[in-house]
Amino acid sequence: MRDLDITSLRLFAAVCEARSIARAARDANIVGSAISKRLAQLEDAVGTQLLVRRRHGVEATAAGATLLEHARAILASNARIERDMAAYAQGVRGQVRVLATSSALAESLADDIAAFLQQPQHGDIRIDLEERLSTGVVRDVREGVASLGVCWDAADFTGLQTLPYRHDHLAVVTPADHALARRRRVRFADTLAYEHVSMPTASAVLTLLQRAAQASGQPLRHRVTVSNFDSAFRVVRAGLAISVAPAEVAAPYAQAHGLSVVPLDEPWARRRFALCMRDAGQLSVAASLLLEHLRAAAQAEPPAAGKASRRLR
Repeated sequence: MRDLDITSLRLFAAVCEARSIARAARDANIVGSAISKRLAQLEDAVGTQLLVRRRHGVEATAAGATLLEHARAILASNARIERDMAAYAQGVRGQVRVLATSSALAESLADDIAAFLQQPQHGDIRIDLEERLSTGVVRDVREGVASLGVCWDAADFTGLQTLPYRHDHLAVVTPADHALARRRRVRFADTLAYEHVSMPTASAVLTLLQRAAQASGQPLRHRVTVSNFDSAFRVVRAGLAISVAPAEVAAPYAQAHGLSVVPLDEPWARRRFALCMRDAGQLSVAASLLLEHLRAAAQAEPPAAGKASRRLR
């Protein structure tokens, strides 16, 4: 099979998304015949039919749908290459892409990266920080989408190298007048008598809680599902449900809004985060410097037992 050019793949994707050669041509500001020629060359290159012409447009064949999936990945990678090279052309001498879970971002990672960038010797380094679920962090680092990832160390790191990062402690967040708020610690089974506000279904915290509920033989009752911790705490503040969240994330909000944060008395409630990468020896100079900074910051972290055990009103 001959090499596939980016322009043809971009036009093919545009036609599939518009389901019309005419609409794709109009959006790309080129004539439809030019796109048709490109598509014919693309089908000749891959050796199979990619599109079927229907009465009101076109539709991808099974082979076309497969190529579309690959084309989107190639185009996204090409866009990243263009952005990275543009950054170097503008004088940025180092660029690192980091993927992290919401817990890591909400706790210490953003502050650790800010401290890194504030050092004069790192003034020419740019860091792109993006949020993912743990599975997405691991997958994208494994596929080379990002240099570094930060997520819960219970993830499947097969094929990756890891270093320990910081840790947190899961706690129950409740209104100040809630029955659980009077306790110093609480077993997770005791929270199942109340409705919870939950994070997305694929989040590491929710997966952990569902397994713990199943082990206790009680259902985990969801009243509200939200996409971030701030929204979860607002739901708790309104008295609609309780939430299980990292105590380190909940503490500032609880202090400001009069909520209680009661540590979970479970062995699995203390979580360790991990830094992951494909090969530390193959990282760029900028990525290596950031990795060493994050590793050192984690080693300097004070014991979390005191932070996790306090109850906030």
